[in-house]
Amino acid sequence: MKINKEKIKVYDMTCNSCENRVEKILMKLEGVVSAKASYSKEQVIVEYDIELCDIHKIKESIKSAGYSIESSDKYKFIGIFIVVVAIIFLGSTTGGFDMNAKLNGASYIVLFIIGMLTSIHCVGMCGGIMLSQSMSKNEASKLQVVRPAILYNVGRVTAYTVIGGLVGALGSVLSLSLATKSAMQIFAGVFMIILGLNMAGFSMFRRMNLRLPWSTCTMKKKFKAPFLVGLLNGLMPCGPLQTMQLYALGTGSATKGALSMFLFALGTVPLMLTLGALSGLLSKGYTKKILKMSGFLVIILGVIMGNRGLALAGAGVPDFMNIRSSSIASSSSESDMSKAILKDGIQEITMTVDGSGFTPNQFYVKKDIPVKWIIKGDAINPCNNAIAIPALSQEYTIKSGENIVEFTPNDKDINFSCWMGMIKGSIKVTDNLDTVDTSKDQSTQEERAPSIFGDDLNQVSTDRLIKKTVVSDNTQTVNIRGIGYEFEPLIVVANQGMNTKISLDLKAFDTYDEKFEVINSDTKESIASVNGTKGIVSMDVKFNKNGKFAIVNSTNVLTVIQVVDDINVIDLEKVREQYFSK
Repeated sequence: MKINKEKIKVYDMTCNSCENRVEKILMKLEGVVSAKASYSKEQVIVEYDIELCDIHKIKESIKSAGYSIESSDKYKFIGIFIVVVAIIFLGSTTGGFDMNAKLNGASYIVLFIIGMLTSIHCVGMCGGIMLSQSMSKNEASKLQVVRPAILYNVGRVTAYTVIGGLVGALGSVLSLSLATKSAMQIFAGVFMIILGLNMAGFSMFRRMNLRLPWSTCTMKKKFKAPFLVGLLNGLMPCGPLQTMQLYALGTGSATKGALSMFLFALGTVPLMLTLGALSGLLSKGYTKKILKMSGFLVIILGVIMGNRGLALAGAGVPDFMNIRSSSIASSSSESDMSKAILKDGIQEITMTVDGSGFTPNQFYVKKDIPVKWIIKGDAINPCNNAIAIPALSQEYTIKSGENIVEFTPNDKDINFSCWMGMIKGSIKVTDNLDTVDTSKDQSTQEERAPSIFGDDLNQVSTDRLIKKTVVSDNTQTVNIRGIGYEFEPLIVVANQGMNTKISLDLKAFDTYDEKFEVINSDTKESIASVNGTKGIVSMDVKFNKNGKFAIVNSTNVLTVIQVVDDINVIDLEKVREQYFSK
């Protein structure tokens, strides 16, 4: 017997469980005496009898398990990018479904249908977690590969059902304090970022291999892990889930509450299960590479989740400005700011909550005088149905109609957001309201030239404010002029799915020598750009979906593009009412 010792690099290990897998695969080879794998060092040290085994057999065994022995940075898997974009897009554009209205007098069949409709939201919020459970497995058969996705969803449905029974029996909604919600989301965000960095193959973070206490990665416990993750995932705060908890509360029965939540959860399963199954029905080699690429998805979701947690704590990275308010504010004396009106010794501020967010979203109040905050719920959905106010340590449920919040401000500004931390606003506290001018940004107090549209948009003709694209030979064009600091028109209505040429005349524009972009207002993704010059520049773009897009520069939204199925049936007066009505 002649023993040889080799150190072999092993790539595509994604967690410590891969160490056990590599070792067990190699120990099955005849002649292998010992095998010690290291996830952090990306290697395995093997001792073997050269008369019974050779290095070629060892390397082939490693590759057959789904790992590689050569480093490669070429990941030609466009599908994972589609998943990334889809999850982020779906998670940010499905807030308009008003569950509260649909739940009035709902039958159990309706509850199941509501679950199916809101499952798009589930993909956006929990898709990354389920992908990590589905794609990290390496089973012998395709059926076994699908099993983790099934177990994850069984765990999630079980958690929803138990919550429904408890809420129905106890007559109260399970809820966490605002500070606890914030801390949980920040922790989860940091955890997901580190997890994503590990999955993406950044070796410097391998020693920071955080593990959830229940996720022991031994092969014997692999059956239980997805179920437990799904079970705990079902306890995460979620807009549709909280709405269903309120419905279960109204049943006044543990049985009815559990059944309601069960049917709702069952409705969310098909889309979630499909996502997990598709990720599982791949070869081991593809799975490893896709899992590595999905690390970037987990990082993005971690940043989003962490920022939402910071928003609930009263901080957070500023979001992209609201297109509707910005486009109007840049061309009108009205802005997305408002100051309190004093009535009988009480300051009053009024805000509207609808599908576009909070309007206005910035207020000025005077220090030490009681405030009556009137919140008008015009269009309530699972994201905007509660407002978190960290400075007051309160979270208020917003219902359709008029809602009242009362408080007395001290000398500190008050930030607020939707309960998920996605829609934000602030209440600025000042010693003297008379010095506040809401017609301009108080943060800069810069003097601006008069608007090209004058002081009153009501006096401006619709054909100056809004234009349709001109269609010719399956191509649509629009000409936009830059004058001073504004674009004309403010709104462009364009067809979906058609090649589009946008011409910008910047000869009279103040800041022509910068980058101009067309962005998706939901995902904030840039879909076209051009570097400005003192002349006419153009961008070619194709809008693949309906919705809002915008032309922006480094500081402002300059023109909003409303994409529709057919511009010929669009009434521009109704578009004007949508964007510019008071």
